[in-house]
Amino acid sequence: MIETVVALLMFVGAEIKEHRIQVDPDTGKPSMSVCLKGKRTASRNISENIEFKCIKSKAQLEKNIDGSFSIKALILE
Repeated sequence: MIETVVALLMFVGAEIKEHRIQVDPDTGKPSMSVCLKGKRTASRNISENIEFKCIKSKAQLEKNIDGSFSIKALILE
């Protein structure tokens, strides 16, 4: 399934090591403000070569066993 998501990306060097969908817990919709809050929190506890970025992009999603979704692949245009 392909949908537009807001994702928090973790870069180590120039490589994406992790990506997480960021949604508002009240509405269940993609949320840039939730992503930026997560970015601020994560940035306080990192080493020098790790960087976090929030992006709004299309992504191929896969459904997890618990019914939640995770990013299988980002579609960068």
